[in-house]
Amino acid sequence: MNPFSRLFCRGYQICFRLALPLLPYRQPELLTAVTDIPSLLQREHIGRVLLITDAPLRALGLTQELEKALSQAGIACAVYDGVVPNPTVDNVEQCRALYLESGAQAMIAFGGGSPMDCAKAAGARIARPQKAVQAMGGLLKVLRKTPLLIAVPTTAGTGSETTLAAVITDPATHYKYPINDFALIPDAAVLDYHVTLGLPKQITATTGMDALTHAVEAYIGRSTTKLTRAMAEEAVTLIAKYLLRAYRDGQDAEARTQMLQAAYDAGIAFTRSYVGYVHGVAHSLGGQYGVPHGLANAVILPYFLEEYGPSCHKALARLARKAGIAEETSADEPAARAFIAWVWEMNRAMEIPSCTPEIRAADIPALAAHAAKESNPLYPVPKLMDARELETMYYKLMPKEDTP
Repeated sequence: MNPFSRLFCRGYQICFRLALPLLPYRQPELLTAVTDIPSLLQREHIGRVLLITDAPLRALGLTQELEKALSQAGIACAVYDGVVPNPTVDNVEQCRALYLESGAQAMIAFGGGSPMDCAKAAGARIARPQKAVQAMGGLLKVLRKTPLLIAVPTTAGTGSETTLAAVITDPATHYKYPINDFALIPDAAVLDYHVTLGLPKQITATTGMDALTHAVEAYIGRSTTKLTRAMAEEAVTLIAKYLLRAYRDGQDAEARTQMLQAAYDAGIAFTRSYVGYVHGVAHSLGGQYGVPHGLANAVILPYFLEEYGPSCHKALARLARKAGIAEETSADEPAARAFIAWVWEMNRAMEIPSCTPEIRAADIPALAAHAAKESNPLYPVPKLMDARELETMYYKLMPKEDTP
């Protein structure tokens, strides 16, 4: 990156960090069971809601208990279950239309990050009916109150139940639009381990590594606070202790409970301290090829930790020692390398691949340009990279026989 761009990025990030204490961050009200939702809605005098989920989840019967509880409380519930992985602009518009048609007064997002992102963006479109999803990409483009939103995560990874972010894909351009606005923070989050029991092993693995990526990128960046450091440390400590347990035994109630807490903590950390190039690259792969976000983050994370090198060693070493991944007496460089080795080993233990076979060399310049545009100057990464430098990371992610 040239010196002028570097100066602009770092100046922007310093200004943003100085403004952090003045920004209207908030945390959702926490509930521990889906059956607590009707009481919250009654307290808010809400009698009609829109439930936003995906068809496979509903087919498994995971929403039945909630729908029954709402019915028994006399709360009308319309259902939109058309959300796809990497939710699209069409999903958002369909969700918005059903909300208005049904006369709903609030939304319940039930599922992984995709239903939550869809609900957040639909809420933004309801608040801003004259503004297209594409025009809300970036920072603080909503700035109006959205409908009350209750988030029920069924995976322990995205942290969307506590964040101000939503990512929506435009299928026409294969581009992802990250929307970041305080209005998108859910009003309540339901951390109910029952809805995560039996989650497939591969989803447990990739969403767990997604949560790890959130915590790590927030921690090694240059916009940390006392709160975000503490939340990231707790998240990584819990992930190190419980992710493999949840992966190996999907019915382990303690592991499922603690992984939900880890994802929530990581969400608090990155919604205030932001993420980094891992997310910028992951979003480009999701937009172009439909690579699931958690899987992309899991594959990409160790490559960037290695690329950052000494610029992240001090923070990464501190995190490794806090989480018990390195000895407390270990020096910074070996502790940081122990952390990176642990990430590689976690991926191997959960059969997460070390490459992204979908990547085509001809697409790399455009992918890198998208990642750079999203990341710079917003993400306070340890080491700045421009689009040309980011291109080298895509080649590293390709299967070795495909690299030039």
